[in-house]
Amino acid sequence: MPTLHPQIVNALEAMKNLGLRPIEAMNPVEARAQMEATSQSRKAEALPVARIEERDIPGPAGPIRMRLYWPNATGPVPAIAYYHGGGHVIGSLDTHDLIARNLCAGAGALVASVDYRMGPEHRFPAAVEDSFAALEWLHGNAASLGADPKRLGLHGDSAGANLAAVVALMARDAGGPQLRLQSLVYPVADYTLQSASYDTFAEGYGLLTRAAMVWFQGHYLRSPADAEDWRASPIKAANLAGVAPAIIVTAECDVLHDDGERYAAALRRAGVVVQYREYAGMIHGFFGMVPIIDDAMNAQLVVAAAFGRAFA
Repeated sequence: MPTLHPQIVNALEAMKNLGLRPIEAMNPVEARAQMEATSQSRKAEALPVARIEERDIPGPAGPIRMRLYWPNATGPVPAIAYYHGGGHVIGSLDTHDLIARNLCAGAGALVASVDYRMGPEHRFPAAVEDSFAALEWLHGNAASLGADPKRLGLHGDSAGANLAAVVALMARDAGGPQLRLQSLVYPVADYTLQSASYDTFAEGYGLLTRAAMVWFQGHYLRSPADAEDWRASPIKAANLAGVAPAIIVTAECDVLHDDGERYAAALRRAGVVVQYREYAGMIHGFFGMVPIIDDAMNAQLVVAAAFGRAFA
């Protein structure tokens, strides 16, 4: 069995001392509240950005809230649509604010963090529809935002990486917007929950257990049949060729580890350029665990550098 990194061991101990409840033992309202409280308790210093603004943009079922982050840079900057994690049920613009700020500063790009609709109030494919609408809006309004519509990317973690992967496929099928990079951090690639890592890391490796994923699946999808739809499970797309180049980050000790690894391999088989990075001894969620996990910042810098190269 893989060995947990000492910093992760300490983090798990701290989580235990906080008395955090298992996701699957709560209802969505309780699970959301716990995630908000946990994210606020992290005393992390974000990288500086020039300004932040919130606005409502038109969506397929009403306004979509978006938080825009501008970098300290001149001239038209690249732009990244960002989809937060949380199993398509929990998480918010606030829980992932630190990552959005760091991505903005690190990549020197305008970051548009999208408050897409979530289950169980709005089940699949609501989140997908909002996510693609947000990319189209970002592309259409790039110039007025001081961004370059020809230098666009996508970033997401976990459920957000699932949405980023799906949106990249939708953009390919729609003939645009053209994307320079899709950044997928421990993505959900297969909602049938069939990857071997679901058994290997079923429990004992943080809050994302196999049971928690079953809970998310039950609150997000309308029925198990939705898991066969490529918009829920991008690895099931009939053809992955021609989709945007990717950077895929996985945590070694994560139920979603094999989803990311499998998706990277599937993209490569389809001729897509993929940078794949696995972080040894890490668990799901490590990417946002600044400052207590060194590899959190290391991974964020790797992703920012990948965007820098893609936008050059």
